[in-house]
Amino acid sequence: MRWQGGRKGGNIEDRRGMGPGKVAGGGIGILVIALIGYFVFGMEPEDVAKMISEQPASSAPQQGVEGTPADEAGQFVDIVGANINDVWSQAVRGYTEPKVVLYEQGTTTGCGFGQAAMGPFYCPADQTVYLDLGFWQDMQTQLGASGADFAKAYVIAHEFGHHVQKLTGASDKVRQAQQAARSQEEANSWSIALELQADCYAGVWAAHASEVSGGAVALEPGDIEEGLRTAQAIGDDMIQKRMTGKVSPEGFTHGTAEQRVKWLNTGLRTGDPTACDTFNQ
Repeated sequence: MRWQGGRKGGNIEDRRGMGPGKVAGGGIGILVIALIGYFVFGMEPEDVAKMISEQPASSAPQQGVEGTPADEAGQFVDIVGANINDVWSQAVRGYTEPKVVLYEQGTTTGCGFGQAAMGPFYCPADQTVYLDLGFWQDMQTQLGASGADFAKAYVIAHEFGHHVQKLTGASDKVRQAQQAARSQEEANSWSIALELQADCYAGVWAAHASEVSGGAVALEPGDIEEGLRTAQAIGDDMIQKRMTGKVSPEGFTHGTAEQRVKWLNTGLRTGDPTACDTFNQ
């Protein structure tokens, strides 16, 4: 994936090196449970918000350094994020950019106290994407995903997709539908549709990445395959099998490997947000 030389957005708050503040008791056991909870059972953004809000937090919000980070990993997030914003600014009327916070271990958020074990997440309360960049390594070693740049960008674009859903009202409608659901299976089906739409939106971004930001950000040969490989690796069934040795469909909340590949590919192939209607499939 070509990205160096792309437009820098500067809408990054870098809290790395600040320390996690007051982390919940229980040590590594809590982190392992949270990791399994995120990857095996899956959570949509509001579920992440609920879980992390139950953890103790320092009373004062953290404030990091704002702007474009100096390191390559931080610049990658900033440039890719700026490109994603450029694409969605053209596709969604009244689009507003989310903030991006880089952190390590844990940090305060508008949804409570966030921990790296949750994986990347979007907090709708403060319209911010939270990233602990150590997740890139975890994605490879624990989930068998690709470590290629586009695989990383896909994860970022998925979280930005949740921001688009917040702006369009899709996430609020899903929450209302879940509250009215007559079973956990029905509630989970809404979560799956929301997550698959965010995958599709990530594909829509990638389809148009080279058309904005002066063409400096663009997919290269092999990138699509790496992205689809990652989508397959983070399917609910694949993650459950890797972490527990068995597959329990009743616990699916993000979609199977086949579904995630299908919807990322739909976005890549069509480049059309209206093709991402996962709620009527």
